[in-house]
Amino acid sequence: MSPSRRSQVSLFLHQLPLLVWLVALWMLLWGQLTWLALLTGLVMAVFVTRVYRLPPIELSGRINLWYGLVFVVTFLGAVIKGSLIVAWQVLDFRRQPGAAIIAVPLRVDDDVIMAHTAVTASLIPGSLIVDVDRDNRTLFLHTIGVRSNEDAEHQRRVVLRWEARITRAVGSKEELLELQARIADSSAHDADASPGERRTSP
Repeated sequence: MSPSRRSQVSLFLHQLPLLVWLVALWMLLWGQLTWLALLTGLVMAVFVTRVYRLPPIELSGRINLWYGLVFVVTFLGAVIKGSLIVAWQVLDFRRQPGAAIIAVPLRVDDDVIMAHTAVTASLIPGSLIVDVDRDNRTLFLHTIGVRSNEDAEHQRRVVLRWEARITRAVGSKEELLELQARIADSSAHDADASPGERRTSP
């Protein structure tokens, strides 16, 4: 095999997880797990990665199958739960569900992890990403069902749990260490806080 051919194969294998993710995202956005959705998703993934002259995405090259399975199962459960909650909020005429724009500072400094977290949060019924502050690693979500500061804090913890699951599934070793260090710092801060100020870390 020639060096150029070997380089192309290496690039394809390195970008394969991204292609798989784009196809899965396409099927989730259309809500169809069909051969047609798979084929059109594959065409769109190749089109996006080959036609548009975007800078190459540096992937970690690490995939933890167990945490990936945990993410998929948890995500499907969250979609079902979110759909039921939103349906109940629409049918409950006794009170308004409440809504708020919530800022969620992420803990892992990686664009791919941030993008995955944003897409995951948007796909779950009841929340939608409205803005992203890339420099400060902050997501802004419009979330329904928020009536108090405690509700807003709960929604932040939910998003941070998704970030943690994604990092454990596809993050690099350095990103895992960064996540663990920030969780430890947050836990130490909560332990030092007074009972009225204490909150649960994700």
